[in-house]
Amino acid sequence: MFASFPFYSKGGKADAVQPCAGCKGRGVKVVIRQLGPGMIQQMQTSCPDCKGEGSIMADKDKCKDCRGEKTVAEEKILEVAIERGMKHGDKIKFSGEGDQMPDIEPGDVICVLQQRPHALFKRDGPHLILKKKITLLEALTGFQFTIKQLDGRTLVVASEPGVVYKPGDVKGIESEGVN
Repeated sequence: MFASFPFYSKGGKADAVQPCAGCKGRGVKVVIRQLGPGMIQQMQTSCPDCKGEGSIMADKDKCKDCRGEKTVAEEKILEVAIERGMKHGDKIKFSGEGDQMPDIEPGDVICVLQQRPHALFKRDGPHLILKKKITLLEALTGFQFTIKQLDGRTLVVASEPGVVYKPGDVKGIESEGVN
């Protein structure tokens, strides 16, 4: 990330900025090159002396922090809040947090969520799916076990009295998905 210093928005002392002699303050040079007898090529290029800015400054007048570049690299930590229910590919936008330069509007930083597979759960939309094998005895007489939810809570999963579970049956727990 780059930050500009308000006192040195010109990269040094404001009165020390002079028009570039190489491009006469335009920031571009016209280069003429002969290609062959009677044929020339005319090109417009960025001025190498002032790097296309049209002005130059003596080294002694340049800002000590930015060395005349008008910006100083600095690290900024952006905290990303991932809301419950967000899914793979969702985007979180930080407006105006991109690289910053004087007289230029900064861009945006966009974080794209990448969902990793979980060791225990599989996601299906807003639902979390846990595959658990139970024995024949548990299917006929009932079962009870605990699972640790993604937010750290421990959930007790128990069969309903008198219900016999068949292969492929699904037991749901209301409001414990990702939404």
